Amino acid sequence: MSGTDTPDQGWRPTFRSWRAHRPFLGGLLLTLGGGWILLTEKASLAVIIHVGMQGVAGYLLPAVMVLCGLLTLFSPSQRLFYSVVGILCSLGSWVTSNLGGFFVGLILGAVGSCMIFGWLPDQEPRVSRRKRRKRREVARAAAQGFGDGAGEPA
Repeated sequence: MSGTDTPDQGWRPTFRSWRAHRPFLGGLLLTLGGGWILLTEKASLAVIIHVGMQGVAGYLLPAVMVLCGLLTLFSPSQRLFYSVVGILCSLGSWVTSNLGGFFVGLILGAVGSCMIFGWLPDQEPRVSRRKRRKRREVARAAAQGFGDGAGEPA
């Protein structure tokens, strides 16, 4: 550890900066939705292949959802394409995969895709309520201190 490192600096500042430059929560939800649908599939792959294309789509659509979610996390420049493909696969899982993983995977995938689509990379970071309140109080105190007549002659 060098002299400039502090003990509380670890992977967190690096992970936070990485996460701040991509639609992290949307990609995570899309990936979890596809994973949930894959986990709710009960038929073995041999039976699915025997059924035909409809059975293969039951595994293919959630796998594409997982892939789109991961690609969004690691390649956010193409997020619009991944979000459109993700929402189509999420809605398609309604028919092909146990009602979209019993609605849970369908909803996770749809919400994640919408969050990815709506993410703006150049948006200012949000300020917490506590910081906004503190800034207002400081501004009020400064305005009151300036207008209290302290600088006027008596």
